[in-house]
Amino acid sequence: MEWVAVMPVWLLCVLIFGLRVADVTLGTMRTVAIVKGHSTPAVLLGFFEVLIWVVAISQVITRLHESGWIALAYAAGFAAGNGVGLAVERRLARGEAVIRILSRSGGVDIARALRRDGYDVTTFTGEGPEGPVALVYAMAPRRATRAMIAAARAVDPDLVYVTEPAHETNGGIQLRLRPVPNPTGWRAVLKKK
Repeated sequence: MEWVAVMPVWLLCVLIFGLRVADVTLGTMRTVAIVKGHSTPAVLLGFFEVLIWVVAISQVITRLHESGWIALAYAAGFAAGNGVGLAVERRLARGEAVIRILSRSGGVDIARALRRDGYDVTTFTGEGPEGPVALVYAMAPRRATRAMIAAARAVDPDLVYVTEPAHETNGGIQLRLRPVPNPTGWRAVLKKK
């Protein structure tokens, strides 16, 4: 990598910025893989994340004395990598989501519209602060949640909805990680009062 040693500072800054964006993006994807219990992708992503990071940090340490712009490029790459990582994760939208829709007037019609689109939907009747409400409960791929909400809003623009990731189901989606019911280790120390 002797060609990097003679690289102009401005080009080195661009290189370091790009490397940091790449390694932080991979780090974000690795974190998501870990949370979802996907160990093989997490291991591979972690390997490439650290490999890229070592290349970037070695150049920063070696040539930081030449210009403060190198440190700024490193920090800017980290910041941009966070945004890029989140954007990539949203774009991939892997996994399942639980969607809960509350409607005062169109719950049955929302359920009918979503069923027509091929989603399994369950409805409940409840009591809200302003009277009876219908709760429409569904599970779908995360990629489909925006389309589902749009279809529901076409029926009732005043609905209220909540989406959250589905961590474990018996419908074929099984994540390997479960929340710890009783904190252990350092978590237990933080929970004690």
